[in-house]
Amino acid sequence: MNLSTRLYRIPSLAADYNFPHIETSGASEIVIDADMAVVNIEVVVEAPTAKAAKDASDKAISQFLNRLQQAGVDKHDIQSANLNLHPQYHYQKNEPATLKGYQASRRMTITVKQLEQLNDLLDSALEQGINRVNSIELTSSKRADFIEQARQAAIEDAKQKAQSLAKGFDKKVEGVWQIRYFDQHPIQPVQYKMAAQADSGAAASYQQGQVTISDRVEVVFKLK
Repeated sequence: MNLSTRLYRIPSLAADYNFPHIETSGASEIVIDADMAVVNIEVVVEAPTAKAAKDASDKAISQFLNRLQQAGVDKHDIQSANLNLHPQYHYQKNEPATLKGYQASRRMTITVKQLEQLNDLLDSALEQGINRVNSIELTSSKRADFIEQARQAAIEDAKQKAQSLAKGFDKKVEGVWQIRYFDQHPIQPVQYKMAAQADSGAAASYQQGQVTISDRVEVVFKLK
């Protein structure tokens, strides 16, 4: 007797079993309030010379780093990328390209552990010459704990389905024969792109984000 219930269609890894069994998929989803953010910002500067472009980008990054230190952001929560420098050319039909200047860019990723600081830090970034906010990823400081909670909930879901189906067919679950687990990348963070919005609601909007954590497991149970 071979019973099977599936919630997802994936490439089958199951072998042909020569004993009564049941295969179930357990799934879980937890929605929690975000309490921290990972922000990716960038300064992009164009100038007539490579040195002028580099100096302008370095100045903006340096000023914002000072602002972050004043706000109490730990240096280990700041990652600054290397300088990217590219010549900029002017193209005209039937004419050779002419150099018109250089573009310098640098990115920085900041982990903001006090979510209420986020809006002020973004304002400071713009004031110091940072001209791009690439993404704002709201997440949770208790990520590992909630991932484990989601995993255990998925396992319990698979067990309950197996027991319910076995009971319906006058069978009992004898034990676990095989477990198949796939990394689900369980954190699904809320992402914000920089957008114009009213000042009165900007700070609050970042503190209302939620994070979805999900997990899944497939189990083959022996029946008796």
